[in-house]
Amino acid sequence: MTHQAWDRPLVLERVEKDAAPGWRSVATRRLKKHCACSPEKAKAKVLGFVPILAWLPRYRLREWLLGDAMSGLIVGVLLVPQSIAYSLLASQDPIYGLYTSFFTSIIYAIFGTSRHISAGVFGVLCLLVGQVVDRELALAGYPESGGGGGGNGSAALLAALGNGSVEAGCDRSCYAIVVGATVTFTAGVYQVLMGVFQVGFVSVYLSNSLLDGFATGASLTIFTSQFKYLLGLKLPRPRGWFVLFKTWYGLLGGLGATNLCDLVTSLVCLLVLLPAKEINNRFKAKLKAPIPFELFVVVIATLASHYGRFNEDFGSDVSGAIPTGFMAPQLPLWSLIPDVAVDAFSIAIVAFAITVSLSEMFAKKHGYKVDANQEMYAIGLCNVVPAFFRCFASSAALTKTLVKESTGCQTQVSGLVSALVLLLVLLLIAPLFYSLQKCVLAVIILVNLRGALCKFLDVPAMWRADRVDASIWLVTMATSAFVSTELGLLVGVLVSAVSVLGRTQQARVLELGRAAGAGEHYEDVASFRGLRTRPDVAVFRYAAPIYYANQSMFKKSLYKRVGLDPGQEREQLVKFRKRNKEEEEEEEVEVVVVPTPEAAGKEVVSPMRGGKRPSLRSLVIDCGAILFLDTAGVDALKEVRKDYGELGITVVLARCNTSVLDSLERGGYYPEGEDGVLFFTIEDAVRYVERSPAPDGE
Repeated sequence: MTHQAWDRPLVLERVEKDAAPGWRSVATRRLKKHCACSPEKAKAKVLGFVPILAWLPRYRLREWLLGDAMSGLIVGVLLVPQSIAYSLLASQDPIYGLYTSFFTSIIYAIFGTSRHISAGVFGVLCLLVGQVVDRELALAGYPESGGGGGGNGSAALLAALGNGSVEAGCDRSCYAIVVGATVTFTAGVYQVLMGVFQVGFVSVYLSNSLLDGFATGASLTIFTSQFKYLLGLKLPRPRGWFVLFKTWYGLLGGLGATNLCDLVTSLVCLLVLLPAKEINNRFKAKLKAPIPFELFVVVIATLASHYGRFNEDFGSDVSGAIPTGFMAPQLPLWSLIPDVAVDAFSIAIVAFAITVSLSEMFAKKHGYKVDANQEMYAIGLCNVVPAFFRCFASSAALTKTLVKESTGCQTQVSGLVSALVLLLVLLLIAPLFYSLQKCVLAVIILVNLRGALCKFLDVPAMWRADRVDASIWLVTMATSAFVSTELGLLVGVLVSAVSVLGRTQQARVLELGRAAGAGEHYEDVASFRGLRTRPDVAVFRYAAPIYYANQSMFKKSLYKRVGLDPGQEREQLVKFRKRNKEEEEEEEVEVVVVPTPEAAGKEVVSPMRGGKRPSLRSLVIDCGAILFLDTAGVDALKEVRKDYGELGITVVLARCNTSVLDSLERGGYYPEGEDGVLFFTIEDAVRYVERSPAPDGE
C-alpha cells in the first residue's frame, strides 16, 4: 500500500506475511510436536497429569503439616453430617454420600492443581442427580417413595446385580444406586474426554452471573424440597417442569399429615443451628477453626432419637442401617447410558465450571496458577472412578473450600487428612447413625443454603453495577427455580450469548471533536465540553465490531449522526427529476457553494444535500474500536463509501488494526487497481481529506 505525503504524516510499512503452510506440513508439525518423545517430555507429561508427584517431594513438613492437618480434620468433621444429608437430595442412602466424599477427596488430591479447594458433595449436583434417579425409578415401574434412598437392605440386594444388568432381586433403593452411579460415570467420561480434547476453555463462556443465578435458582428448589422432611410428610418428588409449584402444592395438601415429632425436632435444630452459623460467621476472624455445631447436633439428635424411640413410637423417618466398610466394585448399567446421556452432560458442565471458577479464584488470591484442562481431568476422574463404588456426582464446594482455606490449608494433604476422617467413620462409626432423623439432615441442608439465598439481597447492587449481568442472573435464577433446573442452565447460556450480541447491536456511532490545544486528540463531543468540530470534515467512531448482525444498525446510526441519509437524498433527486420532466418551467433549486480545489468559487447546483450538513465534503471514520469485520461488515463500509461518494463526500478510514485491514483487503474494499491509503492517526486522515479533491456528486 502507498501513502501520499503531507505535513510529515505517520507512515508505517506493513510486514509481508508468509504464505500459509499446507495442511500436510501443519499435520506433520503437530504430529512431531505431540508424538515425539524424550525423557524430559515424558517426565513433564507424567508430572503434569499427576501433579501430586511434582509437589509432594517438595513438601515443607515443618511449615505446612500443622495447617494441613488442622484444616483436613475440621473439613472431615464437617463432611460427615453434610455427606449424609446431601444423600437425600441425590435420592440415595446415607452411606453413599460418605463414599462420595471419601473417594473424591483422595482422587482430587492426586490429580487436582488447586491447593485449596475441597472436592466432594455439592448440593446443586446432588439435586440434578436426584431428579434423574427419580425419573428413571418411575420409568422402571418402582413405586413412589418419599424417602431419599428407600430400603435398608440395598447393600445386600446389590449382590443381585450382574455385569451391567438388573436382576429381579434389585429393589427401589438398589436401582436408585445403579442409576446414580451410571449418570455419574457418564458425566465423568464427558469430563475426561473434554480434557483429552483440551476444551477447558469452555469455562470462560459461563459467566459468574450465570453460575450464581443457576446456583441460586437450584438452591430455591433444594430449599423447597426439604420441607417434606421437616414436616415428616411422605411425598414423592415431583418431576418435569414447574417442580417448585408442584412441591408447594403437595406440601399444602399434606399439612394435615404432619408428623409432630419431626416438626418439633426440626424447629429445635433450626433454633440451634441458625444462631450457631451466625456465631461462626461473626467471629471467624477470631476463631482458629469454626465450631462444628452440625456434628454436635447430629450426635445429640441421634442419641435422642435412639433412646426416645422416635421411629418406633412416633413414626419418625430415620436414616436406617448404614453398613461399615466397602462393597466390591460394581459396573454401571450400560443399557441406561443412552437414557441419561443428556442429563449427564449438563451435570458434567456444571461440575467443571464450578470447580474451575473456584480453583482460579483461590489460585489468584494466593498467587499460583491452575490448569483448566487438568482440572477437567481431575474432576472427571473424581466421577468416573467413584462411580464403580456406587457414588454420585461431585465437584468443588464453596462453603467447605472457605473453611479449608481459613483453617490454615497449604496443600491437598489436607484433603487426604479429610479422607482419613471419613474412612474412620465408614469403618467404625457409620452404623451409630441408624436412628438419625431425616428431618435433622434436612435442617443441615437448609442452614447451608443461607449463603446462596442471601444472593437476593445483592440484586439491587448488581442492578446498579451492570443491568445486563443482573438480567442474566435474574433470568437464569427464575428459569432454574420456577421452570426446570436443567433448562435454567441452557437458558442462562442463551441469554448470555444474546446479551453479547445485544451489546454490539446497541453500539452507536459517536461524533468526535478535537480538544483545543491538545494537538491530535479526538473525543466524543457528547461526553466532553470544549471540543471543536468542522462543518466540512466530520469525524465519527464506532465502538463495536461490524458484522452480519449489526451492519444494518451501523449504517443507520452513522447516517443519523451525520445528519445526511443518502437514501433520502436519492429519493429527493428522483422527485426533483420527475418534477423537472413534468413541468415546463424550471424550478428554483438550492445553490450550495462547495469549496473544492478544482472548482474554487464555482457554484455547484444540486437538488440534494438538504440535511443538517449541507457543506459536508469529507467523512473520517475512526476504526480504532472496531475489533473485526466480516464479509457483511466490509460490504457495509463499501456501501457507505459509495452512497456518500454519490453525494460528493469523501469517506476515509483511520486507525484500522491489522485484522480490519486484512478483512478490507480480502473483501475488496479498495477498487481494483487502486492502492488503499492507510491512516494511523485521525489527524493524518483529516489533513489528507483537506488537500484532496472531493468526488463529483450527481
